[in-house]
Amino acid sequence: MASELIKHTTDATFEEDVLKSSTPVLVDYWAEWCGPCKMLAPQLEKVATQEAGLSLIVKVNTEALPGLSAQYNIQGIPALLLFKNGKLVAEQAGAQPASAIRDFIYR
Repeated sequence: MASELIKHTTDATFEEDVLKSSTPVLVDYWAEWCGPCKMLAPQLEKVATQEAGLSLIVKVNTEALPGLSAQYNIQGIPALLLFKNGKLVAEQAGAQPASAIRDFIYR
């Protein structure tokens, strides 16, 4: 399942995608081999569809982008980091239902 509403960022685009966003950004740190990450993906799809234009979901593949993982001290995945106005404001680990993800974004 791949949504056009979920952006896969890179080292080169992270600043523009996340830090310069005018809307809240939920960053999902994940990896292909991660079972809980696979369980979380459809929930993120639901949130992306429901929140289109109000918030943004960005994915960081921890294996492809180890620098971004180290920069934010990612120790386990899935890890959800919430950015508002370019600042990290909250972190959450593990797979969550869509309702909990929405609550996390608007905490």
